[in-house]
Amino acid sequence: MIELLKQPWPWYVGGVFVGLTVPILLLLGNKTFGISSSLRHICAAYLPAKIPFFNYDWKKESWNLFFVGGTVLGGYLAHAYLSDPNSIVIDESTKSQLRDLGVQDFKNMMPADLFSWDALFSLKGLVFTLFGGFLVGFGTRWAGGCTSGHAIMGLSNLQWPSLIATCCFLIGGFLMTWFGLPFLLSL
Repeated sequence: MIELLKQPWPWYVGGVFVGLTVPILLLLGNKTFGISSSLRHICAAYLPAKIPFFNYDWKKESWNLFFVGGTVLGGYLAHAYLSDPNSIVIDESTKSQLRDLGVQDFKNMMPADLFSWDALFSLKGLVFTLFGGFLVGFGTRWAGGCTSGHAIMGLSNLQWPSLIATCCFLIGGFLMTWFGLPFLLSL
């Protein structure tokens, strides 16, 4: 059984599990799925300031904090005990394009050229981390939720704003991949 868990699974198996999250949450108490709201709950719990945005009863949404904690714990356990020892397969054309942009390390899921302690404390790393983090946070707040909240929960509830937000997320991802990433890697 453990060997079955260590093997890469087809995308459609994960899709079914993610898709079942929505009806389960709705049946278990009319809860909505989303990760970005957990940061708001943490700030409301631990910030003593009386900022109106954080002044609400966060305890009613504490289940979301357990969900996020379980996600982090599950990711750690899967990495520690269920990792596939085989190398990650990346298409040669993708490797070639990334090599042209200066990315040389393909041993791990995230290239050490971009995601390492050495890279973090460089100009490129600060741009990726600080500016990228700011853009993600700003975009999440502006869009009224994150990609998981809109694309999984909002679309399954046929919400028009979630369709618009998801389309904008995808367009932004394509633009960043083809234009923003080459520019940032040239820094």
